[in-house]
Amino acid sequence: MGNLADAVEQDECESRHWRQAVDMIEACTGHVVVSGMGKSGLVGAKISATLSSVGIPSHVVHPADAMHGDLGAIRRDDVVMLLSHSGRTEEVVNLAAVLRADGVKRLAVTASHESDLARLCDADLALGPLEEVCPLSLAPTTSTTLTLACGDALALAVARRRSFNQEDFHQRHPGGALGDGLRPVRDLLRFKVGENLVVLPDTVTVGEALQQAQPGDDAPALRHAGAIMLVDTAQRLSGIFTDGDLRRLVMKQDNPLEQRIADVMTRSPRHLQESDRLTDARRLVAEHRIDEIPVVDSDGKPVGLVDIQDLVSPRITGE
Repeated sequence: MGNLADAVEQDECESRHWRQAVDMIEACTGHVVVSGMGKSGLVGAKISATLSSVGIPSHVVHPADAMHGDLGAIRRDDVVMLLSHSGRTEEVVNLAAVLRADGVKRLAVTASHESDLARLCDADLALGPLEEVCPLSLAPTTSTTLTLACGDALALAVARRRSFNQEDFHQRHPGGALGDGLRPVRDLLRFKVGENLVVLPDTVTVGEALQQAQPGDDAPALRHAGAIMLVDTAQRLSGIFTDGDLRRLVMKQDNPLEQRIADVMTRSPRHLQESDRLTDARRLVAEHRIDEIPVVDSDGKPVGLVDIQDLVSPRITGE
């Protein structure tokens, strides 16, 4: 992989081939269709999946199936990426010839610019000479790994040109750990101001704060928030007072409930904007070892509180 990267950076001819390939995919108004035989076909399926995940419509067509009725899955505005390390795979070469006759754009990923496949394509990427790492130097190993890396590199290069961002990714990947991590924190708030979370002025005493934050008798028997958020006269977040702060205060002060909460709260606490992502909340917890994170709006006014438990199982707490 290092040799190929060096060639692309230092050899103007190789750089031109890569720019041509990226230009072709960026300009594609249809799908990027990926096709290869055997191990190359399996690698092609992964490349196609990567393209789709970064906003480049893509699907796979088996080269043998294409020659036996599946050519209808390829349209004139598509770009077909053809994978064959030798550049001589019969099914792939035959498909390239048919596509050339049909006027469909073709991109080859092969070993050499002089291969049969490369000559039949509008653009080609050459992996260069390499040795398979299997003991017999026969099973596709090094070549398939390099082909996969090339496909991923093409996908990411085009995604960057198209300014593909986190919101775009989340639209196409709403599920799993990646999808969860891109959700805004407002979607997972269990403790919300005005519903099950009070916000108090920072002029009250600790005793008054505890009394006012206590759920009423008619409140459902749910786990209470582990912190109280305090605001200044403009209703902006000024501090936070946690259960841990209360325990430490009781151990140190003779009359803890009479203390002004402004004197014992954590001032200007670390917090999140309601539009921040779940990944931002997890990063804050990991870096600063905090259990409760205030969430504020664009004016700095509290909207809710993220509890560390909400970050452990976002799907459950979100529902």
